[in-house]
Amino acid sequence: MGQSTDRQWERQRVPHAGELGWDDSLYEGDGAGGGSGPDPAPGSDGASSRGSGNGSGGDEGSGSGNGSGRARKGRPRRNGTRPRSRRGKRRILLWVSSALALLLLGTAGAGYLYFRHLDSNLKKEDLTLGDKPMADHKVNSAGQTPLNILLIGSDARDSKANQELGGAKETFGGLPLADVQMLLHVSADRSNMSVVSMPRDTMLKMPKCTNAETGKVYPASTGDVQTNESLGRGGPGCTVATWYELTGIPIDHFMMIDFAGVVSMADAIGGVPVCVTENIHSRNAEGKGSGLKLKKGESVIQGEQALQWLRTRYGFEDGSDLARTHAQHMYMNSMVRELRKGAKLTDPGKLMSLAEAATDALTVDKGIDGVNKLYGLAEELKKVPTNRITMATMPNVYGTGAQSGRVFPKPGDAEQLFTMVRDDVPLDGKASKRKPPAESKDPAAAPADTGVLVRNGTGSDTQAPTPQRATAVAGLLAGEGYTKAVSDATLDPHERTEVLFPNAELEGDAQAVAKSLGIPVSSVKKSTDVSGVTLVVGADWRTGDTYPKSAAKDEDKTPDTARALNGADEGQCMEVQPGFTW
Repeated sequence: MGQSTDRQWERQRVPHAGELGWDDSLYEGDGAGGGSGPDPAPGSDGASSRGSGNGSGGDEGSGSGNGSGRARKGRPRRNGTRPRSRRGKRRILLWVSSALALLLLGTAGAGYLYFRHLDSNLKKEDLTLGDKPMADHKVNSAGQTPLNILLIGSDARDSKANQELGGAKETFGGLPLADVQMLLHVSADRSNMSVVSMPRDTMLKMPKCTNAETGKVYPASTGDVQTNESLGRGGPGCTVATWYELTGIPIDHFMMIDFAGVVSMADAIGGVPVCVTENIHSRNAEGKGSGLKLKKGESVIQGEQALQWLRTRYGFEDGSDLARTHAQHMYMNSMVRELRKGAKLTDPGKLMSLAEAATDALTVDKGIDGVNKLYGLAEELKKVPTNRITMATMPNVYGTGAQSGRVFPKPGDAEQLFTMVRDDVPLDGKASKRKPPAESKDPAAAPADTGVLVRNGTGSDTQAPTPQRATAVAGLLAGEGYTKAVSDATLDPHERTEVLFPNAELEGDAQAVAKSLGIPVSSVKKSTDVSGVTLVVGADWRTGDTYPKSAAKDEDKTPDTARALNGADEGQCMEVQPGFTW
């Protein structure tokens, strides 16, 4: 029933994470004319994979067209420019198909034997290949727990069906890349849903992963690695482990989809309304672009035109891949609204063929033991009203120097977003205000009798730590009477300043330390990683003698840098990039 696919993660040839993905040019450098003549063939976007080294695509050079700060310089391909076959056309439909597979299985009625048949289509893998046990979910007052599903889009070309959909022949059989990664979070009370996407060129530390079937060990990385490489380190379970390492969010299930089966889903969705601020033609003077051509205002798109929308980078906002992601979120929200109107997918035969394609294309964790489990998950998703669905992108910043064009989690904002998901706080701003942390019942010792260890956590992936910062803050504590405060040479990068304590007996002391420096009591946290009261000075307080008020963020507010979109907002309209109008 559940076929093993472990061998596909063990191929000898490892394509670089920066190679072309599903949304990349099929005919790079073909010299097609721009902006005139008949509409270009769908699927000829010259966009490069984000993994090539910048958020706006690695081979676009200075052709973004508007000088925006998000347009990045390109990188040469490892093998130079070469004609592309049809590998690239379908990757972005992963946004649609992964989530749609759940929704469809929740609406299709099928007999027992047909469900058994669909069960046999599903391929299954271990949930996580990491050696760090996942924390338990936080249970709400009603005893309910959230549901977290990691949706993964693989660029694998290990089957004839996938190879026919595209890719240079020399890349066939190579290790797959996790080119699309989205965490779908359903709240414990099933009142709201958040979808957080991580850019494919995010640089981070990879955890140790062990392939459970072959026993092959992939050591933890010593430096930053591009996130889409996680899939080649033993399978989707390593992508799950990588997300958990970065976010601390417990993941219940994963669903991974490849090329095969995605194509049929595009037409089955039917027409979806989208909007652009100006007439747009996604084709530049070098012939790069998706070929999307729409008039200003609202249009209803489907099939290959929908594919063009999902692949368009040249012509949207600043021409970056982040702009393309924003357009994909708009499409997803619009698609959900259309599906919930009940006007789509009413043909039982079409539903069955779509369920067939979806299950055949899916790889799931072993906790999803069949289509009945998928059906149950879909029922949970259907409980969430459209106006409580929020799409967001991990806040990020571009690297510098050798990492120019790659992106890193934005200090402060990224952790804020992850914390909200961990704590089951909705991203739409409709959370009930959380009560402030209660004062500890354990009285604090006198400052002179309280030992405090101060660590320098001001460093990040993009900034070096502030020299002697722990010593400086220990001095501030001494001025407040904490004469036993000492600095620790250990560098402990933290996006936000925290006061940690190991047990309830020291909670009152930790709260008193925080108050003495103006640090919010909400930043006082219990931790098994410390043996006494420990102040970690984070990247939010790199300089100065006073904790900045701006660092004390509203913990229930989604950062603006996440570009959150509400599922019920029908007024969303994609900004058109100058130079791509007609």
